[in-house]
Amino acid sequence: MNKTDLIEHIAQQADISKAAATRALEAMIGGVKTTLKKGGSVSIVGFGTFAVTKRAARTGRNPRTGAAIKIKAAKVPKFRPGKGLKDALI
Repeated sequence: MNKTDLIEHIAQQADISKAAATRALEAMIGGVKTTLKKGGSVSIVGFGTFAVTKRAARTGRNPRTGAAIKIKAAKVPKFRPGKGLKDALI
């Protein structure tokens, strides 16, 4: 499922227009991005938690030459599924 499919699904399930579903999805994604940029986390009960974690600097290898390269430390988004989502997949 891609973003367009998800918008169509939201529009059908909520009985709203695709334009309204698009605005709702964009608002949700924007809210998650803004919160993560500030270092916070977003918990949706029954679905999961979006959070930011720090990845330490490390040494990697250039696959073409085999030379060692330094990879900088980074903040990366993580998603941890909630119990409701896990149970839905069983």
